Amino acid sequence: MGQAQPTSAYVHFPWCLAKCPYCDFASAAIRRAEVPHDAYADAVLAELSARDLSGRALVSVFFGGGTPSLWDPAALGRVLAAVRAAFGCTDPIEVTVECNPTSLDADKAARLREVGVNRLSIGVQSLDDARLRFLGRLHDAAGALRALDAVVPVMERVSADLMFGMPGQRAGDFAEELARVLATGVEHVSAYALTIEPDTQFGALHRKGRLALAPEDDFADTFERAREQLAAAGFSHYEVSNHARPGRESQHNLHYWRGGDYLGLGAGAVGALDGLRTKNDPRPERYLAAPAGAVVFEETLSPEDRVREALMLGLRTREGVALDAVRARTGLDPRAGRERAIARRIERGDLRVEGDAMRVPEARWLHLDAIVTDLF
Repeated sequence: MGQAQPTSAYVHFPWCLAKCPYCDFASAAIRRAEVPHDAYADAVLAELSARDLSGRALVSVFFGGGTPSLWDPAALGRVLAAVRAAFGCTDPIEVTVECNPTSLDADKAARLREVGVNRLSIGVQSLDDARLRFLGRLHDAAGALRALDAVVPVMERVSADLMFGMPGQRAGDFAEELARVLATGVEHVSAYALTIEPDTQFGALHRKGRLALAPEDDFADTFERAREQLAAAGFSHYEVSNHARPGRESQHNLHYWRGGDYLGLGAGAVGALDGLRTKNDPRPERYLAAPAGAVVFEETLSPEDRVREALMLGLRTREGVALDAVRARTGLDPRAGRERAIARRIERGDLRVEGDAMRVPEARWLHLDAIVTDLF
């Protein structure tokens, strides 16, 4: 028998208490009392039973959304146990649940840990009440800090999401928020720039000229200062938007950035197995009615598509792209046809090729989009 194919699992929970104006994920607002906890778990189990996972080894599980912390831990735990069983997984693996402060406390964290969750990713986004209102968040700064203080002692690993690049937000403002988050003891921070997606409330406002964004200089200053602040606190900047204490990196995201296969389960979930990308029906009511036939879109990625994706994702990381691994996965040399662009970017200091790895130096990460586009 050949070696099992390392595969992660992503389980999408499609509901949240309110839709944020910047969010373009597959999610729908729902009242807390109306969440169909067991019915949704049953649907995911039905979808899982229709999937062929032979020859695969589970490396991580990630419950995203939406707001998975709205899901009753017992129902979520049933899904987690079934996913592990479907892969025949008995080893310890990273299991992450995305959470919002409004649906998280020490009791919820303890119940999640009891069913096998060992990592929480908490959507703090900001510790400024005015900016939280701008983002459409339901919690305030005090609520976010309360949630972090409650769960850090309970859960093995805790990550906090923060957002920068908002109107009027300067580097010093973000530094103060970051310092307060670090004081809670989190060991992982995702610091994202606010991006305007077309099919969102913010996208509509931006098209009408009614949404101001932070100037590029403020964006760059905030990015650089946050990196220095996190490094001084002992965090490694291992991906453009992610920082962690050594050994606390997100294994699920690293698997994704390295081009690993991932199974997608749940309404609106995307998966990619052996170069076949699938997307499930994003409408929860349709998914609940026919979970075994949830896939509404699929495409076979060409070898060149997979090389481009490997470059787009891998160059976001400090470790870069493992060229031999991409060649083994796609049958193509990632450098073929890109020799001139690679040489030009190396000369400018935008790229380094060291042994089997091609990477963008951290000092050039602010220019990452242009560098990757040049390689396409």
